[in-house]
Amino acid sequence: MKTTLKLSTIVIASALLSFSPSLVISHSLNSEKILEIKRNIKWKNTEINLGDIVQNKPVTLEFEFTNVGDNPVLITNVQASCGCTSTNYIKTPILPGESTKISAVFNAAAKGVFKKQITVITNAEDGPRTLSFTGTVM
Repeated sequence: MKTTLKLSTIVIASALLSFSPSLVISHSLNSEKILEIKRNIKWKNTEINLGDIVQNKPVTLEFEFTNVGDNPVLITNVQASCGCTSTNYIKTPILPGESTKISAVFNAAAKGVFKKQITVITNAEDGPRTLSFTGTVM
């Protein structure tokens, strides 16, 4: 156990020491440029309440955003939290000033209250954006 811990410490320390200062400085300059881009989406809505919906009857909903920055926005991935939701989104860059929508179709099989999520990854936000929708299946 002690040998494994010592070996792990040595491996981690070696990895940390292998980074050159010029690489770190370069990375932080790139990060500043990335931060300029990361504030370029204005979401119209990130949460939708569907209210009461009918079981096994698909419901379509849309999340809209506008590119308010100076650079094109590219949606790189959209993932629903369950198999009961399918998504559709534009695969081409959204130019500055343009708006687009991420569409989802939810088909509820089980009755009751629900909260579902859609995760969106773009080149214009620091991390994944979580969109959500709620309601009650009757």
